Amino acid sequence: MRAVIQQSFGGPEVLETVETERPTPLGGEVLVRVRASSVNPVDVAVRSGVYPLLGEPPYGVGWDISGVVEEAAPGARFTPGDEVFGMPFFPRAATAYADYVAVPSRQVARKPAAVDHVHAASVPLAGLTAWQGLVDAARLGEGQRVLIHRAAGGVGHFAVQIAKARGAHVTALASAAKHEFVRGLGADEVIDYRTTDYAEAVKDLDVVFDSSSDGMRALSVLRPGGTLVSIMEHGNQELATAVEKAGRRFAGVSVEPDYASLEAIAQLIDAGRIQPHVSATFDLTEAAQAHELVASGRTQGKVVLTVS
Repeated sequence: MRAVIQQSFGGPEVLETVETERPTPLGGEVLVRVRASSVNPVDVAVRSGVYPLLGEPPYGVGWDISGVVEEAAPGARFTPGDEVFGMPFFPRAATAYADYVAVPSRQVARKPAAVDHVHAASVPLAGLTAWQGLVDAARLGEGQRVLIHRAAGGVGHFAVQIAKARGAHVTALASAAKHEFVRGLGADEVIDYRTTDYAEAVKDLDVVFDSSSDGMRALSVLRPGGTLVSIMEHGNQELATAVEKAGRRFAGVSVEPDYASLEAIAQLIDAGRIQPHVSATFDLTEAAQAHELVASGRTQGKVVLTVS
């Protein structure tokens, strides 16, 4: 089978498509014939060495998959022919840019029927990050007010839709060129962060979903008892202490595989309440070009690799 690997840290050119052995599923695992795999900013950071999450190369890259179960080992909760999607093994290597991936069956969920594999593959890492931050950590509910950073991005565009599905009032931060897109996601208010200081424009929020390492400024717009969800500074103890001293709650989120939350997200997709947005697709062999586009920061929603 084919898989995309890297032998060293570096630019997109270090990604190479190689022939390797097809994995064999162990007990409780399924072998998934991958149809699509999405590219996330963390993939770019790991590849470059900016975020050496997996240690020194060589290793395979990527985490998001959508595909069809080819084999099911004893104890697995799916059967051959089932369509599944997920984010296996994160934060360990999954080698998801590949023709086949062997994964624990409890780390994938049944693919939402309303979307194809390309759009399903765009969901897991970004969607779970938003869900685990807003639902699990912040316990966002009806009538609460939330501010979402980078609302047009991969995580952000899911965060806006999840927040609206929870009945929240959403204020979103995005550049002016992306305002129409973000409003189409359901945002109640959109602020151009390039021309407006959000810390002066909003206040007394219940939740801030911070994906831009702006926790100290975000703290100023939270009401007493409000929650700061940080996905970039989840290990920042100094920030956590400052938030707690200010009478607010800090929730540092590092995404993890979670089939139950994937099932909840899939239900919202099938109900038409979440619509994954894919701005570009590339063939598996064009992973380098996909990384270049994601690294540019100019995309809306997600970038996906198709696997034929």
